[in-house]
Parts: sequence; C-alpha cells; structure tokens
Amino acid sequence: MKGLEVLSTGYAKINHILDNQQLEKMVDTSDEWIVSRTGIKKRHISCKNSVDLAIEAAKEAIKNIDQSKIGLIVCATMTPANRMPSNACLIQAGLNLNEQDMMCFDISAACSGFVYAMTIVNSLLKTMDDRYALIIGSEQLSSIIDYQDRNTCILFGDGAGAMVVKNSQHAFYSYQNSAGNQEVLSAKNDPQDYFLKMKGQEVFKFAIKVIPESIDQVLNQAGLTLDDIDYVICHQANYRIIKHVYKKYRCPSDKFYMNLDEYGNTSAASIPLALATMNEKGLIKKGMKLILVGFGGGLTWGATLIEW
Repeated sequence: MKGLEVLSTGYAKINHILDNQQLEKMVDTSDEWIVSRTGIKKRHISCKNSVDLAIEAAKEAIKNIDQSKIGLIVCATMTPANRMPSNACLIQAGLNLNEQDMMCFDISAACSGFVYAMTIVNSLLKTMDDRYALIIGSEQLSSIIDYQDRNTCILFGDGAGAMVVKNSQHAFYSYQNSAGNQEVLSAKNDPQDYFLKMKGQEVFKFAIKVIPESIDQVLNQAGLTLDDIDYVICHQANYRIIKHVYKKYRCPSDKFYMNLDEYGNTSAASIPLALATMNEKGLIKKGMKLILVGFGGGLTWGATLIEW
C-alpha cells in the first residue's frame, strides 16, 4: 500500500525529573519494586500543558522543512489543554501557521492515539496533493495522576513527540481495533473524580494479547515476517509486557526498542517520543521497516507498518 515518507521528527525536552528515589518518599514503594515490575527508573514532569509541549516538539520537527507545505495538523492526546479550541488549532497558532489553508484537529484514543492518527493522516493526505502533515502525540499526564496512588503514580510521565510526513510510494499497512470498555482504564471528566484509574493485571492481560495480534495483522497484510522488520516500537507502558511479546516471537530483545526506563508511560506521546529519540541517535536509516504498536484505554489497540 502507498504510504507516508517521514521527513523529520522532534520531541519536547523536559528538564524536571521525578525518579524512583523521590517516589519512595511520597508513597509506599521502592526503586527495586518499580524497576523489577515495570522497568521504569524515572519520568519527566512538566509545568507546561500539552499544547506547549506539543509546540516545542513541533518546532523541532519543522525547523528544516518547507513550512508553507504543511496542510494538516493532527494531535493525539487524552490531556487536552481545553475543551475547545483543539490542541491542534492552538499548535497552528503557536507555530505562526495561521495564514495558510490548513485542517487541524485532535483525536482521543489514549495510548493508541498516535497509530490511529497515522492511519487517518495517510488517508487524508491522499486528497491533499503534495501537502505535508504534522502528527503530534502530546500529554501532560501529571495533571490527572494521584500522587498518593502508588499503582499509577509510578508509571506515568509527561512528554510530546512530533513527526512531519508526506505522501510517498513507501510501504504502509495499518490495523486498528477497539472494545468499548471503561472499567480497565479510565479518567473521567469530573472535577471531583478526574484521576487516572487502572486495573493493572487486566491491562497486562489485554496488552500481551493485542500486541501480537496487531503485529501479526500488519505483517500478514504486507506478506512479511518479523525477520523483515528492523524495529518494533511498542507503546512504552511496561518492560514486562514488551519482554513477554519479544520472547513469544523468539527474537532479539533489541528489535523491540524501549526507552520507558527514562520516560515512563507517556500515553499518546510514547511512540513519537521513541521515534524522535531513535532518530536523534541515528538508529533509524532510510529504507528501514518499522512496526509501531499502540494499546490503551477505550480499550483501543492497533499497529502501523511503515518504511522510513
């Protein structure tokens, strides 16, 4: 299938770090307990909202491209700065792109948001000639975390990642699914009860089922095997979840890129943040094939197979 060419990436650099040793002083937990069960050592916490983080990531992504060709901004987030206008419209303003024709909107698919957004963008760009799209995942999860709840506060951090793409002949395959469920993962729009709540064991069982399902779906569409894939970038939720998956496939652990030890779970930001840091380190080369896998509240899940 004709797909997207990635032109550039960027991410927000958040200086304030909340490490496990600090959490030991806040809740009944320990560094050893957190690392052994999640792989997370620290997470970045921002005083900026998800729009400001997104703008920072986007500025990095667009600095070396022709900004006049951007015709679409899609922001994946479950922590929007406002009910309206959308994060995407505020990002357009923050990037001084108000004087050109553009479509801007947010999507809410929790931790699957970025892979959902890529599929939407791939379809929309087919109708937009040679325009570029700016896809962003941005979250200020610290705004909905109860730092007295040790089951959630150890997991989540803030972050934003951005990507500029255009139409191309590159391979692109996608699979998305959902199962209406508000019991396993939720964050209500209620001033009296807005903290993120999660049933950890059920999330684990859900994730280890839908990650292989999503990977297999896009591999089958492409007529490829996992041996043909250079990297799998899963939503960065938990080391044990990802370890379970790569052991199932009997493949080297380094095929499944992880940076959750540094950033924790950043929801819709986790995949673009991982891609941007990989790109910055020179890990991704032209022509590589990547599978991006998201899973999260909704319940939602899915994957995209792209060629860099």
